[in-house]
Amino acid sequence: MKKVRMGIIGTGMAFERLHYPAYQELMDKFQIVAICDSDPQKAENWRQPLGLRPEDIYSDFHEMMKRDDLDAFDIMVPIELNYEVTEEVAQAGKPIICEKPLAPTKEQAEAARDLHRRYNIPIMIAENYRHNEEINMIRNLIRTKDIGTVFYFIQNRVIDFPQDMLKDKFPAKEWRQHPEFPGGAFLDTGVHDIAALRHIFGAIDFVQAFGRNQEEDFSPYTVIQANLQFKSGITGHFTFFSAGKEMQRPLIGLRIWGTNGMIFLEERDCGTINVAYNDGTSKQIPYQKQRGFYHELLNFYKAATGEEALSVTPEIEYGDAMTIFVILDSIKERKILPVDK
Repeated sequence: MKKVRMGIIGTGMAFERLHYPAYQELMDKFQIVAICDSDPQKAENWRQPLGLRPEDIYSDFHEMMKRDDLDAFDIMVPIELNYEVTEEVAQAGKPIICEKPLAPTKEQAEAARDLHRRYNIPIMIAENYRHNEEINMIRNLIRTKDIGTVFYFIQNRVIDFPQDMLKDKFPAKEWRQHPEFPGGAFLDTGVHDIAALRHIFGAIDFVQAFGRNQEEDFSPYTVIQANLQFKSGITGHFTFFSAGKEMQRPLIGLRIWGTNGMIFLEERDCGTINVAYNDGTSKQIPYQKQRGFYHELLNFYKAATGEEALSVTPEIEYGDAMTIFVILDSIKERKILPVDK
């Protein structure tokens, strides 16, 4: 079996905790050949674990792009650099994985949407929620009308960014605490939830959103509440609380009501989807937690070797990111705004 030879750009937490464990599971399909980080020491720290030579370590990705023994690139840089770096790497003419969201602004998202066509290369946006087992299971339950025709849903997402800044977690990074992109934590984290909702329910017609202002840099709002109307006729309410805790169990989570029953996912890592029917019966569906990183890399491999199409293209991620931007616009303008035109 041919291995896809990867060049890694950015060796921070996303690589260490998300992508690298998936690469380890897929060692028969991928080989990390070279790595690059703007901090030379961070890149050097990976040389021995990856079995690389000194000449395989870079601080400038432009130099790494010149190599003939690379088949594809995996880009994991701060959000404000996503489009800029991806556009330059695309010039090498090789497949790319780029972290979400695809761009930090609406204008760059527009440009990123067509990047793969301009350079005629596959580009995957690493939106792992679209590959998570629980999201695809819920999507299938909706499509097969397991709970009948869906009426509406509610989802409540809570993170404690101020406390997580003090721990060994993603919010501890300076660029997340003082973001150079609109929405801050809402774009960074909330885009996952929006991607999952769009994956389950499809395209969105309109949003109406409200936010509670705050002075902290990490997000312009402590709370964002958005009413979503999907083209399918389904309506739903999404709340994103970035500065606190939800202490009572079970959590609100994601709850979906249909004509014959409801679906309940308490949180991403609970491991069980609960389905309760109007006749009093119920079922619990187990799943493996956080398998999105594995499944997206497997999909990328199959796309790079011509076995299947990419699941999350720039066009798909464009819709996810634009939903975030439109929600932010709706808050500012105090208007109901269209999303997927």
